[in-house]
Amino acid sequence: MRRSSALIVTAALACGVALPAQAASPAPATDGGLNRTALGEAIAIRPGDGAAAVVAEVHKGQESWRGASGDVVSGKRVRPGAHFRIGSISKPMEAVILLQLSAEGRVDLDRDVQHYLPGLLPEERFKEPVTVRQLLDHTSGLPHDFEGAPATSRDEDIERRLDYVTFDEVIEGTLRPSGRPAPGPHFSPGTRQEYNSFGYRVAGKLIEHITGHSYQYEVTTRILKPLRMSETRAAVPDRSTPVPRPSLPGYLPRSSGTLVDVNVQGGLPASMTSTTRDLDRFISGLFDGRLLRPAQAAELFAVPKDATGKPLPYVGGSNCNTGPAKGTACFGVGLMYVPMPDGSVVWGKTGSDPGYRSGVFASPDLERRMVYAVGTASAESNGAPPASQRLALAALGD
Repeated sequence: MRRSSALIVTAALACGVALPAQAASPAPATDGGLNRTALGEAIAIRPGDGAAAVVAEVHKGQESWRGASGDVVSGKRVRPGAHFRIGSISKPMEAVILLQLSAEGRVDLDRDVQHYLPGLLPEERFKEPVTVRQLLDHTSGLPHDFEGAPATSRDEDIERRLDYVTFDEVIEGTLRPSGRPAPGPHFSPGTRQEYNSFGYRVAGKLIEHITGHSYQYEVTTRILKPLRMSETRAAVPDRSTPVPRPSLPGYLPRSSGTLVDVNVQGGLPASMTSTTRDLDRFISGLFDGRLLRPAQAAELFAVPKDATGKPLPYVGGSNCNTGPAKGTACFGVGLMYVPMPDGSVVWGKTGSDPGYRSGVFASPDLERRMVYAVGTASAESNGAPPASQRLALAALGD
């Protein structure tokens, strides 16, 4: 892959060295298509990266590589199997649960949310039906989490990371806020695509309503246990918990510049910790048919289109503003696609939690797979982490 072509890939992975990195995986420079030296160099922390440490895993054909950089803040070693917070990588898991419920006849993706959760969307502001599918493929037009709330300081954000917030609390705090105007829809449902985490809060509420179980129970029973993802855990309700050991370090700076270890967090019911190996198990099981029947699996790769068959326009943010389809929808149900120079694509998802940024991507045939997690050491959150860009260039190229 030429460098200019690789930037098409790395730009889309955004939704995203005082102490030299430890040797990532001492091995021959090139073996079976993997350039191990380049992979190790890619995750070595460099000045300006804004990162504390990186873990990564790459598969190409039958060859595999795992690596880790050392913690440049503490100077401690980081293991390739370190745990980290996965942020929005949990969204495809929520989508899988609802797709499974669809296959079981317990939910219809084309029925509206108002049917399943009457009264949840205030009728005076949300007059048009929003379907379950539109929640999952980011075409609902719903507002964002806590839209219109006053901005918070960096120090407040660091302290609030310890809060645990339920789906209901996010939904009520967004749709029926106290002391400020309530938001309405951004656009008519199904006419545009805009990345929207709030739709997945409603989807989480829908999962719990339909099944009568917690999200934690459903994701564990339907995904984690069948795929033997023993190192992956959902958040514990009403508690703040640490990332399990061994852990990837993540730091955020206070307004004074002092770095704070943000290992302990509360989060949402769908907040999760995992490892690169477990996330590789997830995307492999997702693509090889172990989790979904063919009809439901097809939804993962179904980019929403208009009446003429063209992908819907994408608005807001930069997730879909790369490649030949710049500015048009790039998300199916739960997953986004990234175009490759040879005409193929990889599909996956990025994630972000305070102090952590991660991603998992694979080709549909699973011949190329990449998982990474970056523990941050700065407040910068725009664009793909530099280490992930370098890794994509080294891992997904020819």
